[in-house]
Amino acid sequence: MEILRKIENITITTNQLLFFTCCYIALVLNLPFLTKATEAITALDNYNVIFLMSLPIFILSLTMLIQGLFAFRRLTKPLLIITVIISSLIFYGTITYGIVFDYGMVQNTIETDSAEALSYVNLQAILFFLFFGILPALLIYKVKLTYKPFFRELLSRLKVISFSLGVALLIASVFYSNYASVGRNNKDLLGYITPYKMVDASYKFIRNHYFYPPLKFQVLDTAPSIVRDNSRKHVTVMVLGETARSQSFSLNGYVKPTNAYTEKQGVISFSNVSSCGTATAVSVPCMFSRLDKNHYSKRTATAQQNAIDLINLAGADVLWISNNNGSCKGVCTRVKTIQVDTDKSNPLCDGEYCFDEALLAPLKQKLNSLTNDNTLIVLHMIGSHGPTYFKRYPSEKSVFTPDCQRSDIQNCSPEQLLNTYDNTIAYTDFVISKVINELSVLDKKNNIESSLLYISDHGESLGESGVYLHGLPYAFAPEEQTHVPMIFWADTMQADFNTACLRDLSKSRISHDNVFDTLLSIMSVKSKAYNIENDPFIDCKSEHAIVRTNSTSAFNIERIN
Repeated sequence: MEILRKIENITITTNQLLFFTCCYIALVLNLPFLTKATEAITALDNYNVIFLMSLPIFILSLTMLIQGLFAFRRLTKPLLIITVIISSLIFYGTITYGIVFDYGMVQNTIETDSAEALSYVNLQAILFFLFFGILPALLIYKVKLTYKPFFRELLSRLKVISFSLGVALLIASVFYSNYASVGRNNKDLLGYITPYKMVDASYKFIRNHYFYPPLKFQVLDTAPSIVRDNSRKHVTVMVLGETARSQSFSLNGYVKPTNAYTEKQGVISFSNVSSCGTATAVSVPCMFSRLDKNHYSKRTATAQQNAIDLINLAGADVLWISNNNGSCKGVCTRVKTIQVDTDKSNPLCDGEYCFDEALLAPLKQKLNSLTNDNTLIVLHMIGSHGPTYFKRYPSEKSVFTPDCQRSDIQNCSPEQLLNTYDNTIAYTDFVISKVINELSVLDKKNNIESSLLYISDHGESLGESGVYLHGLPYAFAPEEQTHVPMIFWADTMQADFNTACLRDLSKSRISHDNVFDTLLSIMSVKSKAYNIENDPFIDCKSEHAIVRTNSTSAFNIERIN
């Protein structure tokens, strides 16, 4: 407090405040960018030392230029304070978890609910924010500014802007080839420029979602149908996983027994599956969309039928049950939904989250009251969502110890963190096995054929290369965030797929792009929106099943024969 009282007695010009604050933003809060850029430059065989030394001056000049354009008289302090506070939050996320605040991360942040956001709050985060954000903001607020007459103040600011622009242009002209080369080979660097990359991404997100006129809804098929050749009822449960990475599944070769339950149930694990995105906000709507990863746009995907819509329109009874804070990212908008109540009266819930076993009660209720010959139930898990991994499984399901009972996971030992995450995978496996048990009862008692498809939305980084959580831009996201697990199970009555063939297929390359057609195929939906070339299960599907659910085009006949 003594420092603040002394600051109140200091009087400086607007240009001086602008310079000191920009030095703090460019040289301290941009340390992640400067560090990564330095690593990229020094990794070159022959790098120019003067070019390396020009980097902080270049960033400072650009920061002065940008802030100077908006710094005038009484606007100066509020804008600098806002910039510092936002930058400090980005600074924390980047150095702590390796987060890059690009368009995808902005979308993910805006669509995050309060409970999930609060899971990132811990003592270290609060102290960090107070020191790097609030304290500098208070210093800016307390210092006294002297203002020149209007036109002299304007001229003074123009000089600063012109000087900053001149320095930036001089450095850019002298080292243009160096900057162009490093930028071209390290495209991820721009994502670390604080806070301007996030400001740019936020502008684009707001523009795309709130100012562009809505697209006309596109109907992909007006009359899809379900065609089966037996009188038995059919039930498919799709378990939509959360933040599970393929590398942590013992079914895929992981050394720890994380799939101790399902490995005894004859499941088929597909070990070479990639996600559409690195965050739920992208991956979930993308995997159910007709669009593929390269052409995916949420705006377009939202304005057309998805796989769930087509299955529902074909006559199936579709139910979406969510234990993921009610967020299906727009996929389940037009079908029946159930949100698991997080009330503490349920022993599986703590008021904010529920363990995924809470999905079993509404699932059982639905399975005991089937009214349709064809039913699709989607179970959306909370799965392995971090950073509070320890809240994703009951204490009695803590298989691997010692674990990490805190949200500031970077302060846990690698062993503790890995054990905690592996416990979430083992618990997910336990829940999946329970679902399979429920479906097996339908087979034995009610002569109802059933199947299960499990797939995760994206993976997770656990400190590898200093990166935690998920959400990095896909172009340079590590495999831990893009390599996801997929499991298929079917009872012994189903005859559409040859399970031995599917096992042979289990190492083939598959992605979220295939989910749309795979789901239609499993549900025996005949639709003009179905693309046989995009169905990885087609080679293991019986010829009769292909014929009755697909058009008799020359292509399909050739494929069947």
